[in-house]
Amino acid sequence: MGELSGQVAVITGAGRGIGKGIALAFAEAGASVVCAARTKTEIDQTVVEIEEAGGKASACLVDVTEFDTAVSLFQQAHDTFGGVDIVIINAGVSDSKQSVEDSDPAEWTQVIQVNLIGAFNTAKAAIPHLKARGGGKMMLMGSGLGHKGIPTRSAYSSSKAGLWMLTRVLAQELAPHAISVNEIIPGPVRTEMTPGSDGEIRNTLGKGEWVKGPQDVVPLALFLASQPNHGPTAQSFSLMRRDG
Repeated sequence: MGELSGQVAVITGAGRGIGKGIALAFAEAGASVVCAARTKTEIDQTVVEIEEAGGKASACLVDVTEFDTAVSLFQQAHDTFGGVDIVIINAGVSDSKQSVEDSDPAEWTQVIQVNLIGAFNTAKAAIPHLKARGGGKMMLMGSGLGHKGIPTRSAYSSSKAGLWMLTRVLAQELAPHAISVNEIIPGPVRTEMTPGSDGEIRNTLGKGEWVKGPQDVVPLALFLASQPNHGPTAQSFSLMRRDG
C-alpha cells in the first residue's frame, strides 16, 4: 500500500488486540513501527510478524503509568528510526462490573492510572519528538462509555471521559505545531478486555450494536494516519452504531 512510507509510528498496547492489529497494518502500509507494552513476549511476537512480512519494527517494554519509561519509549523510536510521526495511545485496562458503592478503591485508582494518566504520560513524552518532526498525528483510543457511561462501569467510563477531554485540550495546544489529535471510539471489540458473548455485549450496549474484531478498527486508524497534519483535529471518530 505504502501510504505511510517513510513515517515512524509508536503504538502502546501493541502486543495484542486493537494495538497489534494497527501495528501490523501500519507496517504493511510502509511505516516503521515501535511496539510498546508491558508484556515482552507479546510485543516481541508482534515485531516478529511484522518483520516476517517484510516490515520494520522494534519492541519496547513500557509501563505507561511510569513517565520515565514513556520518555525512554520515544527516545528508542528516535534512536532506532530517526524520529516520530504518528502516536497511537492505546494501552488500557478494563474494570470489574460493580456499582460505585461496591467498587474496590484500589482497582478504581488503577484504571484511572493506566487509562488516563498513562495516556497523559505517553502524550507528554511524545510532544517534543512530534514538534521536532515539524508536525504529526496523535490518536487516543477512547470509548463510547466515556461519552455516555453505563451503570457498574464508573472507573472505565470516567477514565475514558477524561481521555476525551485530554484529546480536545491537546488538540488546542498542538494545533499551532501542525500536530493533530483525535479520539477513536472502536465500540465493542472481541479482545481479552471484552468478556462475554456477542449477545451479552449487545444486551448491555444495544441490540443493534456492531461487535467487531480488532481488524475492523484498522481502516479508521489508517484513514486518520494518512490525513495531512493540518487535517481533522479535536474530533471523536466512532465505529459504534446508535440503536434508535
